[in-house]
Amino acid sequence: MLSTEANIKVDRRDGKLAMAHLHVAFIALALGGLAGLLQVLVRSGKLELPWGITYYQVLTVHGVVLGLVLTTFFILGFQIAAVSRTSGTLTNGQRKLGWIGFWLMTLGTAMAAVMILLNKASVLYTFYAPLQAHALFYLGLTLVVVGSWVGGAAIIAAYIQWRKNNPGKPSPLLTFMALVNTLLWIVATLGVAATVLIQLLPWSLGLVDTVDVLVSRTLFWYFGHPLVYFWLLPAYMAWYVIIPKIIGGKIFSDSLARMSFILFLLFSIPVGFHHQLTEPGIDPAWKFLQVVLTFLVVIPSLMTAFSLFATFERFGRAQGGKGLFGWFKKLPWGDARFTVPFIGMLSFIPAGAGGIINASNQMNQVVHNTIWVTGHFHLTLATAVVLTFFGITYWLVPHLTGRKLTKQMNKLAIIQAVIWSIGMTFMSGAMHAAGLLGAPRRSSFSTYGDAAQALEWIPYQIAQAVGGSILFLGIILMLYIFINLAFFAPKGDEEFPVGEAEDKTEKVPMFLENWKLWLGLTVALILFAYTIPFIDIIQNAPPGSKGFKLW
Repeated sequence: MLSTEANIKVDRRDGKLAMAHLHVAFIALALGGLAGLLQVLVRSGKLELPWGITYYQVLTVHGVVLGLVLTTFFILGFQIAAVSRTSGTLTNGQRKLGWIGFWLMTLGTAMAAVMILLNKASVLYTFYAPLQAHALFYLGLTLVVVGSWVGGAAIIAAYIQWRKNNPGKPSPLLTFMALVNTLLWIVATLGVAATVLIQLLPWSLGLVDTVDVLVSRTLFWYFGHPLVYFWLLPAYMAWYVIIPKIIGGKIFSDSLARMSFILFLLFSIPVGFHHQLTEPGIDPAWKFLQVVLTFLVVIPSLMTAFSLFATFERFGRAQGGKGLFGWFKKLPWGDARFTVPFIGMLSFIPAGAGGIINASNQMNQVVHNTIWVTGHFHLTLATAVVLTFFGITYWLVPHLTGRKLTKQMNKLAIIQAVIWSIGMTFMSGAMHAAGLLGAPRRSSFSTYGDAAQALEWIPYQIAQAVGGSILFLGIILMLYIFINLAFFAPKGDEEFPVGEAEDKTEKVPMFLENWKLWLGLTVALILFAYTIPFIDIIQNAPPGSKGFKLW
């Protein structure tokens, strides 16, 4: 049996598996970033796409490749490395599961990408019916989801093995967090798997004539909102566990960190209706219930903010920081491993405020389906999460490849984060402002119906193009840094930083690892929030879908 004790260095075989995921993730960053640049240039009216490429084609590439491919591959690669580092080297069977999952996801990604590039799947990131894609697109998405389940099974198996070999002990914090995010992903993706396999794929193959659009949208958003937390929780893993070690501090509380992750598992899934507040066919009472559940996610978010800034302040004061904010100056601002994720943390403050607006019934009426929502996504995923992923990359890639983060690359990484922040300020800020003026999302300059109103939006579209161009420069820099760290940086040993709790005598309550309790509560909340509304939706389906064979 292989070791189940924490490793100082990730095993080379596990590192190879993790790096395979990261390579695909950064290829996705290149392709999705280019599509994003073309998108903002077209929207500004300054570019016409050549060779018959359509605006909605590049919009689909940008959303699917960055929102689904980049994130899923990076997160699984990071979590596999984290589990190997903290719970011990994966067994041959667990590693085999990881590789099977990787190749299934890669094959599915290639299938979906080919269909998008052939303009046979320009159905946007949400692939809502009645937009219809080629069957291979849906099959590709299915393989990506199934592959992620198989890769996630390796993480679950490693956790089970550790618990079996260490009865009565709390699991390593990073392993615990990776497990929670894996469970959240598996439960959430059941919704998108259901709508693809039961509705959209048979419809695309011509086996049925109609689909129930409201059912498909509801199943998508059952998945679509927890997807945000699947993106976010790995960033929280870095903020809670890794950043304290990087700055030389301690984790404020191991138990508080675990409890916050459990709360995200409970409250992030049964809340999809807050994305459907303007849709008919769903009883307002159930929408209200899910809005309330949505706001409960604020609790673990505030717990996280308190824990992080307590860690920073205690470290800064230990370094001699005086006065109310003297500790702030003592933080290691010259270390990209800290500074880049910290910028991501700060961006999450306005991003969270925007999320509260999106989830609020009356305020949502102002911004629903405007480009405000796109700006919100770019603050949450494309800034808070992505900058944290970049910060992880700066130590994870050299750790896995046996190289060093040099002073030159460290300095370039900070420059990259500054460029990214400037570009996102222009682009996301302009999106929020234009959204308040009613500018629609998913629309190009040429599709605006009201010419007079379109003129009002032009300055904001140009600002988006400026911001998008600056962001593309940031992508080029990031790809250069990644390639350097993966292949050309000097040989050496880079630490995989894992923090320790400030109070080493703190006893972590074992009920936090009672998965019958937490998964049972999760299932109960989901059934409570969705069972009756689903029955209503299906029973009151419009005439065209009442006879739908598959329901």
